[in-house]
Amino acid sequence: MEPRTEPRPEPRPEARNLTRDTLVAERLEHAESLWTRFMGLMGRASLERGSGLWLAGTNGIHMFFMRFPIDVVFLGKPGPDGGRAVLATRPAVRPWVGLVPLVRGADGCLELPVGTIAASGTERGDVIRIS
Repeated sequence: MEPRTEPRPEPRPEARNLTRDTLVAERLEHAESLWTRFMGLMGRASLERGSGLWLAGTNGIHMFFMRFPIDVVFLGKPGPDGGRAVLATRPAVRPWVGLVPLVRGADGCLELPVGTIAASGTERGDVIRIS
């Protein structure tokens, strides 16, 4: 009889600020389909601390139909090590403000609970790895 082994837990997607060695989001959803990218956080009542939504390949978002404010971090294309430079931060973006101004050169953004940018110390020029 072979020894029984427990299955290894799947690594949870996360966003880590490599520059400051801080965790930006420990539970990260990836919006990959056209529908999930369009829906984003619309219809949700809130976003839990420690969580976030990764929208790859975008340089702008909208806040239509949102019920709560969010922090937004715009990232550039991945470097050789997989890290992405922070191109812009938008703390506490209010719901229903319409379009958030586009960020030139951005190749994705993180939508995060308000206060995450400050708590993680994330600033323009930092490097974040999305996994």
